[in-house]
Amino acid sequence: MKTSGIAATLAQRALEVFPAGSNGEFNLPPELVRIIVSGSGCRLRDEHDRELLDFSMGWGSVLPGHAHPSIVKAVQLRAPLGTNFAFPSDEAVRLADELCRLSPACERVRFCASGTEATMYCLRLARAFSRRHLVLKFEGAYHGSNDEGLASLFPTGTAAFPTPEASSSGIACSSTLVAPYNDLAATSAIIAQHAHELAAVIVEPLHRCLPPIDGFLAGLRDVCDQHGVLLVFDEVVTGFRLAYGGAQERYGVVPDLVAYGKALGGGLPIGAFGGRAEIMDWLREDRAGGRDYVWSASTLGGNPVSCAAANAALAIYRQPETYPYLFSLGEYFRDGLARTVRDAGYVGQVIGDGPLGQIVFSAFAIHDYRSTIRGDRTLARALMLGLCRHNVFLNPMGTKLYLSLAHTRDECDELFERIAAVLAELAAV
Repeated sequence: MKTSGIAATLAQRALEVFPAGSNGEFNLPPELVRIIVSGSGCRLRDEHDRELLDFSMGWGSVLPGHAHPSIVKAVQLRAPLGTNFAFPSDEAVRLADELCRLSPACERVRFCASGTEATMYCLRLARAFSRRHLVLKFEGAYHGSNDEGLASLFPTGTAAFPTPEASSSGIACSSTLVAPYNDLAATSAIIAQHAHELAAVIVEPLHRCLPPIDGFLAGLRDVCDQHGVLLVFDEVVTGFRLAYGGAQERYGVVPDLVAYGKALGGGLPIGAFGGRAEIMDWLREDRAGGRDYVWSASTLGGNPVSCAAANAALAIYRQPETYPYLFSLGEYFRDGLARTVRDAGYVGQVIGDGPLGQIVFSAFAIHDYRSTIRGDRTLARALMLGLCRHNVFLNPMGTKLYLSLAHTRDECDELFERIAAVLAELAAV
């Protein structure tokens, strides 16, 4: 029986109108479903005016911090001038020009509305340009909610490579191959075997929270060149987070195509993709009807309000103190997480790079998806849910924690205290 919108609390109503009470993935028990009313810096307030310490930050999209004054001002100034034209605006041209300047991969760019769209268009371009149909991804990688992104996203880890496992009903995996991240020999062998039908390799350069081992990305670049396979960087997470030039700058490897999203918009919805001119020019509409044409268009892609927010966000990221601060804070964060777990008497380790961290309850070396899932995921889930009960906002389906420019060591210390409290509660059960 439905509850009337007037009589129901917001959380009760959310459980009725949203599957599982959210817009996706959080998988919270009903009693932990909360409705966010506002955010400032790295703190949120829910419908009961409780303060929540945020380590999700809009799944990493709000790198400057919630309601950053520069982004709020940019939106306030731009919105009265019109919110969408479905055509380049002055804000969009300035943003595209800056993306081409900062990204060594980009000679041309196009905008869309999300990172999912951006990776989708990259792979469509790669298939068309190469006239091949297969795509290789790495086990456990997320490339958006398209079919490739959900192939072997959270598989059992028992299938023989390069066979994919569907992590969702309703998707097709027949055009996707899967390789183990950080294993250049195994990946090279798969590429060589399927080179005649392999269009692209798509990779999160920082694989969820796993850094690439020395030589892995450069070796991947080399083997792709050797076999005429395009290399696609999914920089939806790494873009502007690991460096102003993203993973390309951080790790010194340049792909053929690159996808952006999340932090680019400073919290507003946006996606972008780009690459070499000879590839991107397949999007030219004067080629429509020919074999050298790829369709792409996005109703809200590059809308002037999102682009204004993105331009404001990039101005924040360009400040000379931005990345030294994020990396210093990230080191403090990961060291503190590891110390807190150790002091609580648990065996675990912390992985990540830049302003990212993840706890893995395992004594084994972590280098790919299968070594990650050897850890105690039941304990990790219990910790995440316990933190939710202690007013920490995060996604308990995973253990990736996001820092922002609004976080300080004080918020990190608050989190360490709450983790210690939760681990003590779990040990007492």
